[in-house]
Amino acid sequence: MAVDDNTTARSDPGLDIHVLPLVVEANQKRVKRGFWKKLARVAVSIPFAEDAAAAYFCAADPETPLRVRGALLAALVYFIVPTDVIPDFLAGLGYTDDASVLALALALVSGHLKPKHRDAARRALDKATRPPSSPSPQPEH
Repeated sequence: MAVDDNTTARSDPGLDIHVLPLVVEANQKRVKRGFWKKLARVAVSIPFAEDAAAAYFCAADPETPLRVRGALLAALVYFIVPTDVIPDFLAGLGYTDDASVLALALALVSGHLKPKHRDAARRALDKATRPPSSPSPQPEH
């Protein structure tokens, strides 16, 4: 089964190649609505916050192929949806399924995750987790 960077598998004549862009668009809207709200709320308590933010920036990058954006956005939707396999409110366990889904997506598309995505993730997390009265860190000279 051949897969290119902009569509789903083309060798299956019954497969509608127009479905992936529609799913990506729907997931992108959902992630834009809820990702940063949820991440800001839980970032200090989950060890994969930087990975989630880097996945967000990779998925938002127009240079990222559609199939990669699709995988990342699906994992990010799973993270923001309140009902999943292990409810997020369970202490110690709640985010293990979210971390697993994100880790799998990142492993599948790791070649597309660039240093610029990680850098943007660190900056965004610093901003999102900084208390409102804290000044921005000053660059070192």
